[in-house]
Amino acid sequence: MSGFEHFWSQGDAVTRGVALLLLLMSVGAWVVIFWKAWLLRRVRQDVVRAPSAFWAARSVADGRAQLEAFDRERVLLPLLDAALATPARGTLQAAGHVDSQLTRRLRDALHGVLAQLQFGQVLLASVGSTAPFVGLLGTVWGIYHALAGISAAGAISIERVSGPVGEALIMTAAGLAVAIPAVLAYNIFGKQVSACEAELEGFAHDLREMLADEQRAAERSASPSATAA
Repeated sequence: MSGFEHFWSQGDAVTRGVALLLLLMSVGAWVVIFWKAWLLRRVRQDVVRAPSAFWAARSVADGRAQLEAFDRERVLLPLLDAALATPARGTLQAAGHVDSQLTRRLRDALHGVLAQLQFGQVLLASVGSTAPFVGLLGTVWGIYHALAGISAAGAISIERVSGPVGEALIMTAAGLAVAIPAVLAYNIFGKQVSACEAELEGFAHDLREMLADEQRAAERSASPSATAA
């Protein structure tokens, strides 16, 4: 019987509960790791190809069609839709200068997209920071449980102590095995999200400048002085 199997068979509800908790944390972390790796790979491709296709279009409508074709994870389309949205008259959204309205809508849309990209990061951070301590708890409880059993048997020797203690240390190793991939993935994904955020902010800035220039030109053409001229 292997060390872990013996540890499991000799363990009580606490040690088994800690082991199951570590297993659940590991499964959850790896699901998020595989999903976010696939998602961010697609997003990084989209934020490079989609803006180029948009700016190569002849009109905003054609550009939106290009975004629909290239923006598979819908991280750029919300920015364009927010920029083109018309707030209802008589509401606070319609108050203030049109440039301020445009900036507010783009900022809110950008925050929503970033929340989508950052989804799962909290889980990875939580697993990476707590799994070692959960494993340590299992080790401490396992050692206590093993020593209590040895003491009750009335015969204490290095052979009787080293076996149960070594088996209990498996929980510490399991906690580290769960935490290390989660921490590495959290750092890697954080860097990738930051790179995507920079691309999205650049697209939002260029979009704001284009639409703001069009609005200012429309205001000048509709002003009384322009009409009189």
